[in-house]
Amino acid sequence: MNILEIIAKKRDKQELTKEEIEFFVTEYTKGTVTDYQAAALIMAIYLNGMNSRETTDLTMAMTCSGETLDLSSISDIVVDKHSTGGVGDKITIILMPIIASLEIPVAKMSGRGLGFTGGTVDKLESIPGYSASIPIEEFIENVKEIGISVIGQTMNLAPADKKMYALRDTISCVESMPLIASSIMSKKIAAGANKIVLEVTCGNGAFMKNKEDAIKLAEEMKEIGKLANKETVCVLTNMNEPIGKTIGNTLEIIEAVEALKGNMTEDIETIVTTIGAYIIKLSGNGDNLEENKLKIMENINNKKAYNKFLELVKKQGGDISFIEDMEKFEKAKYIVPVISKNNGYVSELNALTVGKISVNLGAGRMKKEDGIDNAVGIMLNKKIGDKVEKRRYLSLYTCK
Repeated sequence: MNILEIIAKKRDKQELTKEEIEFFVTEYTKGTVTDYQAAALIMAIYLNGMNSRETTDLTMAMTCSGETLDLSSISDIVVDKHSTGGVGDKITIILMPIIASLEIPVAKMSGRGLGFTGGTVDKLESIPGYSASIPIEEFIENVKEIGISVIGQTMNLAPADKKMYALRDTISCVESMPLIASSIMSKKIAAGANKIVLEVTCGNGAFMKNKEDAIKLAEEMKEIGKLANKETVCVLTNMNEPIGKTIGNTLEIIEAVEALKGNMTEDIETIVTTIGAYIIKLSGNGDNLEENKLKIMENINNKKAYNKFLELVKKQGGDISFIEDMEKFEKAKYIVPVISKNNGYVSELNALTVGKISVNLGAGRMKKEDGIDNAVGIMLNKKIGDKVEKRRYLSLYTCK
């Protein structure tokens, strides 16, 4: 086979065979297909799409490009959670300690920032000392010992996705349904969970801009999960404004800790309790979703979830004194207020624009080799529907 012929075929809106897709994934993983050739094919897929069969074949080829993780030593049932990405999305950081505090094992592999969306691993690593790159044996042992571990993509799990994930970010090919579906599901299948809860974000700050596309993506991922014998549940969440009130790595850790103490915005509480209720159900620990939500709030109120987060941070090398006294976190040199010019109500808060601003401040990456400034970001003083008075703060942004 010839990669140039495969690129030309998708450029001309033709359907790729399973063999052609497997050839591309295998050779790109090995390095025989170059980054610029892969970029050309990814751009063609971005522009011309893939049908369901092509997307499934791409997913399984990416899954099989490396090792798969066996989590059966932890539990017969392991539930994983993943978000399709958004602005200010610190849900995993809040939710996973809650789930672990309910004695449901959490073996979570998370990603780094992609485009205007932040990454859970980047946020956790803003805690001094926290390591998201630990050996897989230590990862499993941590889950057995304290019930939770959250790390970055490790081992040789779906290496084709790891390469494509970084490349998509730098050639403006993030917002593609087949590429998003195959990226998420290849990692989830390879990571060893047998039940999956997917948060499919929808709105101007998400990859899926409208409800119809979000539903289509959800259905596509559920179908992939079915074919891979992984029970998959999808929950649609609103991303027309940032989640919570902060955007930026350290700022979001601080907000996540406050949420674990019971101080959270309405949107965070809704998302955390809804997704958490499904995780509890899939794990076999409660079929009634409303009762499951009450269990979640109980473990926030009694501090079990917060204490579990401290255990997680300490176990992976993090300095918990920064969690216990969040004034210790490094602050940006400049804090700039955004002042309202008029009285009124917030009618729109464009999450995409806010996300792009945060990247430009240094909270995200413009290129895959870029570093991140953990201290910078945006703090929202108002959300959609809130009353605003003239000459009062709408938001603050921090920079260096």
